[in-house]
Amino acid sequence: MARIAGVNLPTNKRVPIALTYIHGIGQAAAASICDSVGIEQSRRLNELSDAEVLAIREHIDANLTVEGDLRREVQMNIKRLMDLGCYRGLRHRRNLPVRGQRTHTNARTRKGPAKPIAGKKK
Repeated sequence: MARIAGVNLPTNKRVPIALTYIHGIGQAAAASICDSVGIEQSRRLNELSDAEVLAIREHIDANLTVEGDLRREVQMNIKRLMDLGCYRGLRHRRNLPVRGQRTHTNARTRKGPAKPIAGKKK
């Protein structure tokens, strides 16, 4: 089992698909990693040699922000918005949708389950 960026990758999957198990690497980034390292995208992870896995690991470490560092960076950006007191920060602070969605009827994922209001029934 290959371990890259602190994540155990599934060995029986193709290399670009397995790389998407790392937080911060999507399909496009995984394909570009394979191209830059020189690995065919049709190969499986268990077919790779240790040198090829090491090349992938070094490329990711040198060029991408992934896993814990990326999560920390995103949380710091959200905290900065909240400290500034801008509109997006206030929405984060109140646990409401941030990107302009309506909240009159929807947004149950963000707001939580509906709370019944006494005396509302007609």
